[in-house]
Amino acid sequence: MNAPATPLQPKDYATDQEVRWCPGCGDYAILKAVLKTLADLQADSARTVFVSGIGCAARFPYYVETYGFHTIHGRAPAFATGIKLANPELDVWVVGGDGDLLSIGGNHLIHALRRNLDLQILLFNNEIYGLTKGQASPTSRRGTRSPSTPQGSLDAPISALKLALGAGARFVARGIDTQQKLLPEILKRARAHHGSALVEILQNCIVYNDGVFEEITAKANEAETQLHLVHGEPLLFGVGRSKGLRLAPDGLRLQIAPADDPAVLRHDETDPNLATLLAALEPPMPVAIGVLLDAPAPTYEAQVAALEAAEVDRGRATSLNALLRQGATWSAPG
Repeated sequence: MNAPATPLQPKDYATDQEVRWCPGCGDYAILKAVLKTLADLQADSARTVFVSGIGCAARFPYYVETYGFHTIHGRAPAFATGIKLANPELDVWVVGGDGDLLSIGGNHLIHALRRNLDLQILLFNNEIYGLTKGQASPTSRRGTRSPSTPQGSLDAPISALKLALGAGARFVARGIDTQQKLLPEILKRARAHHGSALVEILQNCIVYNDGVFEEITAKANEAETQLHLVHGEPLLFGVGRSKGLRLAPDGLRLQIAPADDPAVLRHDETDPNLATLLAALEPPMPVAIGVLLDAPAPTYEAQVAALEAAEVDRGRATSLNALLRQGATWSAPG
């Protein structure tokens, strides 16, 4: 009997490339969480692909011992779509920053989500453009002073989670770069979901936007500022879990109530309406951390395969070469 193979460790999924991010960048923590996730899953490197666009986060494929594509600005979801359709058996991860995926890549992200391809999309949100030296990004808050907005940004920021839900995403989650026990669990949940999974990761840019999430992430504040979601459990937070969330009288938003209020809601990952309310939470309300929505639906690549199989059953050609040589497909009148 052959001895069992030694389980792969996080270091086995790291390349020999020098990791080149600014010292203290949140990307290091995210990389650590991803390597742990791959090890926990015992992922097959030969069947795993990381796809990135442009920006600090886009260096990710160089540091993971899998296949990788470092593509062009904003187009990582489009490349990932082609990869997944060409070989549905591959495990495809997309990584990008808030600028890359929500600005020039916004439409590509929307269409990947609405099609429901089986992709894990990790959106690193530091509310700034890091690689190009600190300009305001689509998620920067009003009033953000930067080289592109020296008198303060006038633009309303985009909410990545609300955008994803509006586009029809079936899995939406949020994590924090430094929460090294929780973040890999969220990533494993995303991997287990069949369909597009959007995970926003709050990530600190130590050079151009240091401490932007400190109000939420600081240890001294987290009990009051973070709402940790567990399916089927009450929406409780605060010191000693003394507070809860219930529907406001208008039914359109959440409000704080004592933890023992019978109207306090329980988290239901399958409810897109509740997920929308949770995605809208922002300070001074607690910010939702964990899986907001997990409601699987048929994947795009499975539907494409079904269409192709139906064409084969009808005796119609499905190879590109045959289609090009099948003759005229239409004629102009007259």
